[in-house]
Amino acid sequence: MYEEEEYLQLSGIQHFAFCRRQWALAYIELQWAENVRTVEGRLLHEKAHTVTSREKRGDRIISRAMPVSSRELGISGECDVVEFHRCGEGISLQGYDGRYDVIPVEYKKGKPKSSHVDILQLAAQGMCLEEMLCCEIPYGYLYYGETRHREKIVLTEEIRDEVREMLREMHDYFRRKYTPKVKWSKGCQACSLKDLCLPVLGKNKSARSYVDAHVQEDM
Repeated sequence: MYEEEEYLQLSGIQHFAFCRRQWALAYIELQWAENVRTVEGRLLHEKAHTVTSREKRGDRIISRAMPVSSRELGISGECDVVEFHRCGEGISLQGYDGRYDVIPVEYKKGKPKSSHVDILQLAAQGMCLEEMLCCEIPYGYLYYGETRHREKIVLTEEIRDEVREMLREMHDYFRRKYTPKVKWSKGCQACSLKDLCLPVLGKNKSARSYVDAHVQEDM
């Protein structure tokens, strides 16, 4: 069990899964930079949070920007949307009759990815909700802004184990204030931190050639 002062940001697991160096630069060294992708993502999340924090639609209660945390995982953050669906079994909610299933919904820009970085973030949210509400959450949804479509994600034990292992690694990096090196990949081109990270220096190029090229551009 982690103490509250040891909690990491839940949203960081997506960055860590994408690139451990990106996560360390942003969450340990507190370096950040915006690009078109990060701005689009931020605007989509702000849109999800702009309406009333909780509303009722028939047998469904929708909670937005719901704070969540987990002592077992050592994380805290917010869920974009948590839906409570009335059912025969489930949890009780103060101020509402009946019992409810709990379903997290995470909003993402673009379209479904070939990797499962978004799935890990959704699973972490589900695991926080399970701990807080003493319930079981078998699945959640990822909503993508480009397709405007929900994708149902089953939260398998394999995914949960990966979340636990990744968070243990994140806590270890954070305790040691460790920023790993990086190998250049095509994904670096889309990263908002590429000018801070300088991944191109690891692409079989010397620092001198990198600096000389940029000097020529400025001239």
